[in-house]
Amino acid sequence: MGIRILVIDDDRDMCEWLEESLGRAGHEVTWRVRGEEGLDALREQDFGLIITDVNLQSMNGLDLCKRFTENRPDTPVIVITAFGNMSAAITAIRAGAYDFINKPIDMTVLNHAIDRAMQHRHLRGEIKRLKRAAAPQAQGMGSLLGKSAPMLEVYDLMRRVAAADTTVLLSGESGTGKELVARALHEEGGRSQGRFVAINCAAVPADLLESELFGHVKGAFTDAKNSRQGLFEQANGGTLLLDEIGEMPLEMQPKLLRVLQERQIRPVGGNTTTPVNARIVAASNRDLETDVAERRFREDLFYRLNVVQIHIPPLRARGSDVLLLAEHYVQKFAERSGKPVLGLSTDAQRKLLAYDWPGNVRQLANSMERAVALTRADQIQLDDLPERIVRYEGSGGTLADVDIEHILTLQQIERRHIERAVKYAKGNKTQAAKALGVDRRTLYRKLERYEGTRQPPASQPESTSRPSSI
Repeated sequence: MGIRILVIDDDRDMCEWLEESLGRAGHEVTWRVRGEEGLDALREQDFGLIITDVNLQSMNGLDLCKRFTENRPDTPVIVITAFGNMSAAITAIRAGAYDFINKPIDMTVLNHAIDRAMQHRHLRGEIKRLKRAAAPQAQGMGSLLGKSAPMLEVYDLMRRVAAADTTVLLSGESGTGKELVARALHEEGGRSQGRFVAINCAAVPADLLESELFGHVKGAFTDAKNSRQGLFEQANGGTLLLDEIGEMPLEMQPKLLRVLQERQIRPVGGNTTTPVNARIVAASNRDLETDVAERRFREDLFYRLNVVQIHIPPLRARGSDVLLLAEHYVQKFAERSGKPVLGLSTDAQRKLLAYDWPGNVRQLANSMERAVALTRADQIQLDDLPERIVRYEGSGGTLADVDIEHILTLQQIERRHIERAVKYAKGNKTQAAKALGVDRRTLYRKLERYEGTRQPPASQPESTSRPSSI
């Protein structure tokens, strides 16, 4: 089966000969005559294999080989040269090359090298897949970590949809790891050899979003000096993540809907359509159902995206996952900074578990990076944590802190817990229901019942002015 090959050689005749010869073998060849142009091409699209000459006018081919293997460790590099010897071959292999071929090139030898390189890449990918399958389920998927019940449910749903091309909608608060979930779906699915492309719809100006997604032709607008491939085309054979999809302008939504229905794109300023084949994963921290009801998001687009919805739980709902993630980040940042930090003190662990983490996993990672930078000990101490975490008291406590007559009833505790969940979800009752693990209608019924009853302020017990710690 043909693959996409990038060739870098400052001899244009050699590039054209390789394009023609490899094309007859069914391969698609892109070639560049400068090393810098080769690096640019690799940033713009994925290749199954790279062929580079050693002696380039702009930069050393072995240095270029090293750059390639650092940026794309799973992409084999074959080095070619007219001045081959054993020393040069050894140097090339040390630079990360898969193989070394002398000029003039024997196409039979080159084709055999390409076949071996692709078999090697396939085996490496299979080994990675088997290692992931053999890893304990509690460690998660991809870069995700966690063994709490809410995360195990997420992993189960991810595994069931990963191999399909089904469109997936990821919901959850900011900082919960929606992009990591999207990457894990890509890596575990049948498109793992393709490219994972992500765009934050909220970060791109409305007038540029169409060009970013669908590309444009030369002269389409004032600054369009060259044609540009859009993200849908770049993600061909792979996965496209549309992050913060709820922020997409209304006028752009029907254009996206048409592409999802027809699987074809028309570049800005173009007259022809191009078929696209990318799996679509969308993500949002907004309640899109509410946005649909309030006409801020198209209903037909919502149903097109919401084939399978995966809700990522907030960190405060994941129990001891907080410590698992904290230990992971401590190790990561300790290795990066070269500091001998081994873990977390008991006091630090207690505070991390008590905190409610409004910024979720992203806030936890930032807090651990700060703690590793500040600590003078081999364990993260209480004073190393951000002040807001150290001073946080929460609304909890233990039964030892209160008199027996001041203990709240289960109904009162349930009410306060539900009201707190709605507050955390910033009034978004759909997300609050998901975090609580109840049906949305159940949550609405309970809230309606609460509105019909009167309850003392949460900071005081019913029959005394003494503060309650529950």
